[in-house]
Amino acid sequence: MEKSKRTSTICDGEAPKMKNNYKKMLPNIIDDVVKDLRQEPAATHLNSSPIPSREEIIALMKMVQDILFPGFFGNQKMDSEVLSFHIGKEITMVHEMLSAQISKAFIHECQRLGKACTTCSEQGETLSIELLKRLPKVRRMLIGDVKAAYRNDPAAKSYDEVIFSYPCIKAITYNRIAHELWDLKVPVIPRIITEIAHSETGIDIHPGAKIGHNFFIDHGTGTVIGETTEIGDNVVLYQHVTLGALNFPRDEEGVVIKTRKRHPTVGNNVVIYAGATILGGETVIGNNVVVAGNSWVTCSIPDNTKAVTVCPALRLMSHQEPQKKKK
Repeated sequence: MEKSKRTSTICDGEAPKMKNNYKKMLPNIIDDVVKDLRQEPAATHLNSSPIPSREEIIALMKMVQDILFPGFFGNQKMDSEVLSFHIGKEITMVHEMLSAQISKAFIHECQRLGKACTTCSEQGETLSIELLKRLPKVRRMLIGDVKAAYRNDPAAKSYDEVIFSYPCIKAITYNRIAHELWDLKVPVIPRIITEIAHSETGIDIHPGAKIGHNFFIDHGTGTVIGETTEIGDNVVLYQHVTLGALNFPRDEEGVVIKTRKRHPTVGNNVVIYAGATILGGETVIGNNVVVAGNSWVTCSIPDNTKAVTVCPALRLMSHQEPQKKKK
């Protein structure tokens, strides 16, 4: 049998011609993009030293997480006999990688501010060691956070389950490390760390926020905690809680003033239920306060108080209650 001939299509005849046309268009497209980049340099990083690597910081935080919770996140069985070897290997790697990233952050900051960079490399070594010295303190804080999650969540079956699976533990772990780097005045990297946690958990905690012992965020999705927030001990938040700024005063040039306290202070033994919004640097939530869900709070609340939004009111109807007919 004679083989059937392939039916020709419009693509067969025009593909080479169209390909040539595309190649002719590319130089103009490239020129337009480069011209736009040169006109607005705010979103470019040219003629500068390398900035910290997000990928390296992700790898670093995974190692730090494994150091703080050994046996939970690694791919190998962890025996107590090899704990010193394993932790020693990871701490050495963290020190080398973190030193390089901190140095890059300081070099970038010096160039951004037009300063001569004289001690940037040494800062990387010194501050990396300082962070590692603080890991036992951070771990003790995190153990309290794990216990708070288990104690406050009736769905939690074990500490293991909390560490393995609760997004708040990851977000708080990353935040506590980022806060130490923030306290050491390391540029850029603390924000990168907390934004990694934000993208993975939906929990947005600024590294500048001061958070006390035994902190728990139940569910967590949509929770926002601003830079100058201060949170006491034994505090529980639920999802979609915002501890934010009430307004943003500006200077003579219209730029937001960044140095004043803008976010609330929360006392000890406080529970803030889902959807509550608490705003303002002068807003203080006292000790032993309960804030009801969906509350809008812009004033201080005294100790031993329950804050409840009165309106809108909830109406309960029985199934037998007749519905009003629409006219």
